Amino acid sequence: MVRFYKRGWSHTKTRGKEGTVNCGFCGRRVPKYKTFPIVKGFGISDPALRKEIGYRRGPLFQNKIYACPACARHRNIVRKKR
Repeated sequence: MVRFYKRGWSHTKTRGKEGTVNCGFCGRRVPKYKTFPIVKGFGISDPALRKEIGYRRGPLFQNKIYACPACARHRNIVRKKR
């Protein structure tokens, strides 16, 4: 799924100082309001193994990583809105 974005950020002085996060792909330090959050995870598709572990567990591991605008465009996570 590709999301669209407009160039320009709605960050104003009234929001105060926001923290920075590392890009999960290139390691660049980027302000958090400019990043695109991505949730990566995996689940078990084998029915026998899923039954043994328990149905309620759902996805086992979920990781939230942030992508800087350059990496998000390069990896087709987002596209510029025309």
